[in-house]
Amino acid sequence: MRLLLVEDDDMLVESLKRWLADSGFVVDWVNTIAQAKTLGLQEDYRVVILDMGLPDGDGLQALRHWRQKQRSTPVLILTARSNWQDKVNGLKAGADDYLAKPFHAEELIARIRALIRRSEGRSDARILVGGFALDEDRQQIQTPDQAWHPLTGTEFRMLRCLMGRPGRLLSKDELVEQLYSLDDEPAHNTIEAYIRRLRKIVGKGAISTQRGQGYTFHAHE
Repeated sequence: MRLLLVEDDDMLVESLKRWLADSGFVVDWVNTIAQAKTLGLQEDYRVVILDMGLPDGDGLQALRHWRQKQRSTPVLILTARSNWQDKVNGLKAGADDYLAKPFHAEELIARIRALIRRSEGRSDARILVGGFALDEDRQQIQTPDQAWHPLTGTEFRMLRCLMGRPGRLLSKDELVEQLYSLDDEPAHNTIEAYIRRLRKIVGKGAISTQRGQGYTFHAHE
C-alpha cells in the first residue's frame, strides 16, 4: 500500500520511513504544503500522514484543499500541537484521526491500519477472502489447508492490494502505483515475476490473469 508522508523534520522522516516500510507501506515523502496539495490529488494514496507545522504554512491548508476537491483519502494528522482545540480544528477540517508527538511507532501503525480497514468497510484486522487469511501484523498468509506462509515485503504488498479488492481487476499500472514510490523505477515484468511467485503459494486458481488488462484475486469458499 502506498501512502503520502507530509513532514519537515528530517530525523523523524527517516524513522517514519523505516517503520512504515517494515510494516508493508510504500512511502512518498514531501515537506511543503504546495507539494502535498499536488500529490494528494494526483496520486492514489491509501492514507496521508500530515504534519501541521510546515515551512510554507499550516498543514490544514492542504487538508482543506483536498476535501474541497472531493478527495476522500483518509488523513491522520501527526503533530506537536497537542491541545484539545488543535485536535478539534484538525478533525473539523476533514482529518480522520489525530496523533500528537511524541508517539509510539506501534500506535501510529495501528491507527493507520484502522483507517484503512474503515475505508475498506472491514472490522477484522485480517483480510479474509474465501479460505485465505492475510495477517498484516505478521505479513503472512494462511491458505485453505490452514498452513501459514511467510511473505517477502513485495509479495505482501502485492497480495495486500489484490486481496483488499477481491474480485476487482487490477491493472499492472495500478499495482505498480501501490507497490512502488515515485523514486522507484519498476518494470512491468517485475509484476509478472511476483504474480508467478504468489501463485506458488496461493495456487494458480486464486489469481487470474486477464490478458493485457491485469489480475484478479477471486478465491471462493
